[in-house]
Amino acid sequence: MEKIVRDVGEIQSRLLDHRPVLQGELRYFVKEFEEKRGLREMRVLNNLQNMTVETNELILPKCLKIMQENLYEAWTTLVATNHMIQRIHQRGQKTQQLQNERLETSHETYKAEWDAFMKEQSLKQAAIDEEHNKAVQKLKEQYAEMERDLAKNAFL
Repeated sequence: MEKIVRDVGEIQSRLLDHRPVLQGELRYFVKEFEEKRGLREMRVLNNLQNMTVETNELILPKCLKIMQENLYEAWTTLVATNHMIQRIHQRGQKTQQLQNERLETSHETYKAEWDAFMKEQSLKQAAIDEEHNKAVQKLKEQYAEMERDLAKNAFL
């Protein structure tokens, strides 16, 4: 049983403990870096450091200055544009309000005209109905008189 526990422990350490492998890989990398590449990597690193210093000391302040100048100009342009847009919006609202008032006024006018028209039509209809009723009554009387005359003449 002891052998099994020892074997399992050894297998576990080989599977989970990668330190020896990593140490070997690191030694190989350092050896290759130092021997084969030599000073070439150092020159590349020095060039990168010089470019970084130049960027920090020369290019970055120049960019900041240009950005601040242009930022102020952009800000003033934005403020002016915003002011113009607000004026346009106010004009649009005033125009819309005037159009709404005109529409409401014309709607009220048309409604009043329509009501007057309907009242006039109602009066005309009542007058025509009355005239029609009078004409019907007159015709009834005329026919009744004609029937009386006919009845009188029929007996003679």
